[in-house]
Amino acid sequence: MPPHEAVSTERPSADILRRGDWLIPYYPLIRHGDVQTIVARYWPRSLDPQRYPTRSRFFSTDADTTVLAKVNELERGLAAGQRPTVLALHGLTACDQAPYMVTSAQAALSAGFDSIRLNMRNCGGTEHLCKTLYHSGLTHDLRRVVDELAPRPVYILGYSMGGNVALKLAGEWGENAPNHVRAICAVSPPVQLAMCAREIGRLRNRVYEQRFMRRLRAALREKMAVMPEEFPKRELSSIKTIWQFDEEITAPSFGFEDAADYYRKCSSAAFIEDIRIPTLVLHAQDDPFIPFRAFDVDAFGQNPWISLLAPPHGGHVAFLGRSGSWFWAQQQAMRYFGAASSADG
Repeated sequence: MPPHEAVSTERPSADILRRGDWLIPYYPLIRHGDVQTIVARYWPRSLDPQRYPTRSRFFSTDADTTVLAKVNELERGLAAGQRPTVLALHGLTACDQAPYMVTSAQAALSAGFDSIRLNMRNCGGTEHLCKTLYHSGLTHDLRRVVDELAPRPVYILGYSMGGNVALKLAGEWGENAPNHVRAICAVSPPVQLAMCAREIGRLRNRVYEQRFMRRLRAALREKMAVMPEEFPKRELSSIKTIWQFDEEITAPSFGFEDAADYYRKCSSAAFIEDIRIPTLVLHAQDDPFIPFRAFDVDAFGQNPWISLLAPPHGGHVAFLGRSGSWFWAQQQAMRYFGAASSADG
């Protein structure tokens, strides 16, 4: 059954999606993780505003927090509750305008899904709409947005940090996952946060960490300007690493003992065994700062609800391909979601 048709309320079984009929071969355009990562960051992408108009939608997730989403919908004769929708969540310091988020919208619409690109709290110019920061295990907002989208069939697509959040939420749901959430795909998720923080802190990855740090410091300075009572001004130039930022800023802001405690409690690896939703994880073995050994978790091989695709090449949230598959990760995700949609029938 194509995704643009009405679907049933039953989630597909694990066995149906483990058959692999949805697999798309991956032929990497570049066989180097760093080059893939950098080239993909600057690869031109666009979403036709005439064909796919974009509107903003705000979700109130608690008394003090509102998050912003960008919505693109197909013209079709379905009620809102019947519109299959890909809900995409971005990575650290990014927003709905990240290149991979734009590509996910294009891929979803082309595959017959509506598209919602969700900003984490504070992202996408929403610093004034909440009183806290965000972190890599903050599932509350995603949970509330998913609940509000019911009963429409939802397919969650998380990138990097967003992938960790999606996997963690799926594990938190466990057997009680909402029926309207049909499948999940996580692309390059940092499933073990402490390991990934140490890896990006290596000298070879300094260019990546510096870029993240510039954006993290800028976001916090903006927060201090917008909400000086909650975030008094302080000197940030001495915070040089992600681990240090999480130690001094993230952990105390959310009641964690320290960075290690935050990483331990928010790493999705600890939740993988409890997932009961069809879940696809895409990760390149040459990802520069999320080591493949992070996926050496028994549940990835033992949980029948999870499929892990780990090609040798692809970089971080890149996966540029040849033979018409320029954006393989998004195309593979839509193929998986399409299989889940067909299995509904």
